[in-house]
Amino acid sequence: MEPAAEGDAEMLGTADPELASTMGFSGFGKKARTFDLEAMFEQTRRTAVERSRKVLEAREREKEDQTEKEFRIPCAASSVSASRATRPGSTLTERESVCIESEDTSNEALSGPSMQSQSSAKGPAEDSDDDGDEDDDEEFIGPPLPPGFKDSDDDNDNDDTEEEDNNPVKKIPDSHEITLQHGTKTVSALGLDPSGARLITGGYDYDVKFWDFAGMDASLQAFRSLQPCECHQIKSLQYSSTGDVILVVSGNSQAKVLDRDGFPVMECIKGDQYIVDMTNTKGHTAMLNSGCWHPKIKEEFLTCSNDGTVRTWDVNNEKKHKSVFKPRSVQGKRVIPTTCTYSRDGKLIAAGCQDGSIQIWDRNMSVHTKFHCRQAHASGSDTSCLTFSYDGTVLASRGGDDTLKLWDIRQFKKPLNSADGLPSFFPMTDCCFSPDDKILVTGTSVKKGGGSGKLFFFDRETFQKLYEIEVTDASVVRCLWHPKLNQIMVGTGNGLAKVYYDPVKSQRGAKLCVVKTKRKERQAETLTQDYIITPHALPMFREPRQRSTRKQLEKDRLDPMKSHKPEPPVAGAGRGGRVGTHGVTLSSYIVKNIALDKTDDSNPREAILRHAKEAEENPYWVAPAYAKTQPKTVFAEVEPEDDETDKPEWKKRKI
Repeated sequence: MEPAAEGDAEMLGTADPELASTMGFSGFGKKARTFDLEAMFEQTRRTAVERSRKVLEAREREKEDQTEKEFRIPCAASSVSASRATRPGSTLTERESVCIESEDTSNEALSGPSMQSQSSAKGPAEDSDDDGDEDDDEEFIGPPLPPGFKDSDDDNDNDDTEEEDNNPVKKIPDSHEITLQHGTKTVSALGLDPSGARLITGGYDYDVKFWDFAGMDASLQAFRSLQPCECHQIKSLQYSSTGDVILVVSGNSQAKVLDRDGFPVMECIKGDQYIVDMTNTKGHTAMLNSGCWHPKIKEEFLTCSNDGTVRTWDVNNEKKHKSVFKPRSVQGKRVIPTTCTYSRDGKLIAAGCQDGSIQIWDRNMSVHTKFHCRQAHASGSDTSCLTFSYDGTVLASRGGDDTLKLWDIRQFKKPLNSADGLPSFFPMTDCCFSPDDKILVTGTSVKKGGGSGKLFFFDRETFQKLYEIEVTDASVVRCLWHPKLNQIMVGTGNGLAKVYYDPVKSQRGAKLCVVKTKRKERQAETLTQDYIITPHALPMFREPRQRSTRKQLEKDRLDPMKSHKPEPPVAGAGRGGRVGTHGVTLSSYIVKNIALDKTDDSNPREAILRHAKEAEENPYWVAPAYAKTQPKTVFAEVEPEDDETDKPEWKKRKI
């Protein structure tokens, strides 16, 4: 609106409000109203509670009026009989007067609503006061339940929960399973985002595959496959605490961070392998072994390598690590860490080393260890996994010496419990705790044709084997029990990723994709074929298409050059500018004689001297030119070979 129009609108609004409102200028110059949604919801709730209270009070009044009317009729009858009895001339016996008094007292006692109606009226009023926010329209129907009464359904539910508490095996969701085909080689890495919507798998075939439970149908196909580290085996995959980025640890020395769709975010720098002190290098110089995200800080992650260091990194700074932790053996020598992890609160960093030790540092102090156990596992074996319990007091370690041990880091000399006879052939065989922190899970390895790989469940307190699942006829490498989904993911040695779930106890996850029918292939997709592009299919190399020979011959006949008959060979004398075959011309004669000359010119000296007598008798070519200057021919004399015996030693020819 122009300034003049605005001024007119203000004049109209001040001069005549009715005219301004009619013409639509009344709203100008006012501020927009702001609505407080919380206050509106609170006001609505209070209004609903007050309305329900009024309705209940009206119902109570109606019931009271009705009961009063019911009791007024017998009271009126009793009063009439009493008046008749007190009239003069009427006599009552003592027994009748006692009856009348008892009726009066009973009527007084029963005046007002009955106890049952009072309790029934009181019940909904209290319920409405307590639960008016949730169910305003809920009414209390029927008499109240007697004290001590329990519904049979409640009893069954309570019994079931008590049985589950007493028997932890019933908490294991293994009634159903689905199988995701990653490839043909070992699935060496598994990762689930915090919400449980996406699963990522990595393997020895260098591939990382993305699976979306909500987007998959019953065909169970991955929606993306890529090779982020080229020709390096994938060691570890993990989503960050927020689920927006993924840490990829492979067989090279540089960890990578991808976003949710698999596009690179950052790559750690490689260190200088010629520097002895690993603290002075900016990154790892040897193959990585493991890595994980910080549970609280979403930008920080941890890696360990064969260069003997454990390093922390920041996603926003790929040029250099944040801090370096160097495990040491008893003699103070460098030792290789094979696995690393954070504690649940992120304050401690733990590493399992090749000498069998477990070393734990304070995250802010990288020089000396805070806790350590030198003989946690057998020396020379690769400790494949360390994981803290959800309460943060217990550490579980999976060793390459076929054992699973439970440690209290406050008393780190001896394990709380230990289980052996659990073969492990892979450097990433892991273990995990159940969501309720009462069960410990790990997998076992088998040789080819040596049986089935199993998933074992141990009680955390007693370390008694509670349950086992035969997964497949190959090793069980990775296992993951997601706390929100309550589903168990397993990676195997034959390229499978299995998901175990229970329709009742589990949430979302695999339950979303198994109910979707397999999408039918479209007819167009089945009929169309992919074009095979070869070098000869390109326009510059393409050969002309073969056409009909008859048309080509007709065109050739019209061309005088192509239709010209070849000339026959010349016989006899030449004609038409062509040379005959018998040498009629001079040139043909000379050529013929040169070709027939059979003289041997192998010795040029003899060939020249052959004409010497003729040249001397009849000089024609050379001799007349030298007749005045050199009438007598002078030939060069043959010099005898020099005798080198008289020459000095330094002049003699050296052979």
